[in-house]
Amino acid sequence: MPQPNNGAGAKRATMKDVAALAGVSPKTVSNVLTGTVGVRESTRTVVEDAMATLGYVPNLGARGLRNGRTGIIGFALPDLATAFSASLTHAVVQLAHERGLAVLVEETAADPTREHLLVARAREHSIDGLILNPVRLQDSVVEHVDHLPPVVLIGEVEQYKTDRVFVDSRAAAREATEHLIAQGARRIAVVGGSRGARPGLATSGLRLRGYLDALDAAGIEPDAELQISVRQWTIEGGAGAVRALRATGRPFDAILCFTDSMALGAVHALHEAGLQVPRDVLVAGFDDVEHARFAVPALTTVGFDHVAYVTAALDLLQRRIDGRERAAEAVVVPHSLTLRESTAALPAGADPAAEA
Repeated sequence: MPQPNNGAGAKRATMKDVAALAGVSPKTVSNVLTGTVGVRESTRTVVEDAMATLGYVPNLGARGLRNGRTGIIGFALPDLATAFSASLTHAVVQLAHERGLAVLVEETAADPTREHLLVARAREHSIDGLILNPVRLQDSVVEHVDHLPPVVLIGEVEQYKTDRVFVDSRAAAREATEHLIAQGARRIAVVGGSRGARPGLATSGLRLRGYLDALDAAGIEPDAELQISVRQWTIEGGAGAVRALRATGRPFDAILCFTDSMALGAVHALHEAGLQVPRDVLVAGFDDVEHARFAVPALTTVGFDHVAYVTAALDLLQRRIDGRERAAEAVVVPHSLTLRESTAALPAGADPAAEA
């Protein structure tokens, strides 16, 4: 019977050792590690327990020599400090681990060329494929490299060269704006869009389009001064946007933020100015991160299943690794608007808060 590996000098456990302890074949252990073949949950649990007992570490280098793969994927997000990035990264690492994959995580907003470095590593076969979340297509390696390694894009950067997973941000922003209008708001500011700029095809542009769609349908004339661009989609960025908005003197009675992090910053800046949410200003966000549920007041937000989102990206990436000549696929993950206290209806006849 194989014994636990409890010391530096102990013999390294092998896949055969794991199989013997778990009472399964080495092939079943391999299937658990790679995730390429379905394994019953009870069997997976027994194998994972055996690996933990033996301190088994997969030899990714040897695996790569056999099948040309490393068992490592790259995952890049613009800003790893945000709550949304933390939620996605957690899901990627957990779900990749279940498939026997390790994850190399990178941050790209401050330096988009880091995507190029990841692609170079994939071309050198030190990683098998990439999941990327570029802010703008023109900054992304996808726009500048003709022969890509296996790549999946997440987010609303619209392109057709490679696979992508996204939420219908335009429809989601329209629904959120329609809700604010239904709650009595008429002077709705938007945080994350570009003031006076033509709506584009990336996340910010699509959400801005949805916001404008809802205003148009309600017969509300858009005010470019209520479209506040934010360089960093963070809590501080949202707070700064509200301070800048109040400095314009423009009246507003609701704010739609393009992330929950910015929405939390907006709530803070409103409180700082002596304004209450939702009594004085309605606030809504995007992404439904954990913080949104526990904020005071709890935040109305557009949400979607982060695990389903990541699962779709990993499925596409593994299919792309297995067959690089496949046509590019696009997977739309369903979204929903979760209503909470931050958008309770304005009192009848209330004046826009920023006039206070």
